[in-house]
Amino acid sequence: MQRRDFIRQSALLTAGALTLSQTSLLAGAPAKTISPFGVQLYSVRDVIGKDPKGVMTQLAQMGYKQFESYSGQQGFLWGMTPAEMKSFLKDIGVNMVSTHFNYGQQKDNDSELQKSFDMAKGAGLTYILCPYIGPQKSFDDWKRIADRFNVVGEMARKSGMKFGYHNHDYSFKPLDGKIPQEYLLANTDPKNVMFELDLCWIDVAGQDTEAHLKKYGKRYELCHIKDYKKVDGKPVQNDLGKGAVDFKKTLRVAMENGMKYYIVEQEEYPGEVLVSMKNDAEYMKTLSV
Repeated sequence: MQRRDFIRQSALLTAGALTLSQTSLLAGAPAKTISPFGVQLYSVRDVIGKDPKGVMTQLAQMGYKQFESYSGQQGFLWGMTPAEMKSFLKDIGVNMVSTHFNYGQQKDNDSELQKSFDMAKGAGLTYILCPYIGPQKSFDDWKRIADRFNVVGEMARKSGMKFGYHNHDYSFKPLDGKIPQEYLLANTDPKNVMFELDLCWIDVAGQDTEAHLKKYGKRYELCHIKDYKKVDGKPVQNDLGKGAVDFKKTLRVAMENGMKYYIVEQEEYPGEVLVSMKNDAEYMKTLSV
């Protein structure tokens, strides 16, 4: 019996040692850099309109190898045809993976939606995103939004595009004890609707970003990387690394749960816009998660 007890205790100790070893290996998993990384062109909205090609070239030289566009005064292709945009991007060594577009104006106009899908597809983009819908008064409103997302998303898929929604803080703020963003995730077809997670706005709303990504990460294919601090109770954005967002932890969880694209966005600046974009690019080059 003593020998049997000794063997049993030895086996338990060995199993415990293996578990500790495995845990240590997971905790000490090699750090990774994020390469390539991109930029949402809305970040340079104050300067890009005067010289779209010049500003995009400067961003490429800073190290941004992916662009996400938006619908400015010249449209999300900045006055270029799809073929012209595709050729220009090739020349500067950038892949435009996605764009925000005027979903609010086009959502009930199938012909306008189709034009946007065709333009984006022709320029080589993969994703076309609703950037904003605003807070809603009831879940009946959110149901209508989810239903329309499914229809628009199916149109996009049949056009060779992926349709998605980019959150702000309002869709993460509880309504009637529920989270609207979670309602959208549960009531849209993954075949037709994907999501872009803004890492600033989910944090501003007070949600647990890591827990959300662990639960829903497979639905998110792009994320916005932006930093902020609360000043007098309000979020104020700054250059990356100078705010309150824990990118090391958050981006590691995003990476482990299927995130495909990492897009820098900055909407407020302590100084000149392009200086901040340069600072952000340098931060991304050295960030290890």
